[in-house]
Amino acid sequence: MIIKQLSIFVENKAGRMAEVTEILANNNIDIRALSIADTTDYGILRLIVNNPQKALDALKAASITVTLTGVIAIAIPDQPGGLARAIKVLSDRQISIEYMYAFLNPNNATAFVILRVEDNDKALQALQDGNIRIMKESEIYEI
Repeated sequence: MIIKQLSIFVENKAGRMAEVTEILANNNIDIRALSIADTTDYGILRLIVNNPQKALDALKAASITVTLTGVIAIAIPDQPGGLARAIKVLSDRQISIEYMYAFLNPNNATAFVILRVEDNDKALQALQDGNIRIMKESEIYEI
């Protein structure tokens, strides 16, 4: 199952992150996970939120550069080797990972990993074949 991730261009200047998060708050959007990659001048803020389309519309209405990207969310055991096993499944099929980030499930010993890969369909099949639990949109959006 593919889930939607917001990718937001954020200039490295005081108040820019506050502006983005305030827009989301004012539109009753809950952030489920986030990652930021930055350079000297700008960053790319990646967010998983409870309502991606509403968040996209609100940010665009505020003239913020934002896109929706399809990513994969998996659930792995929160123990040594949990991530390694999932990554090996992809590596064995020659599937490259562009980036990933993770967060813990507060209710059990599971980590959730967000993956951006070169080919979502190929990765989904490999993960299913490798018995890696692929999360549904509702599982992530409703955490």
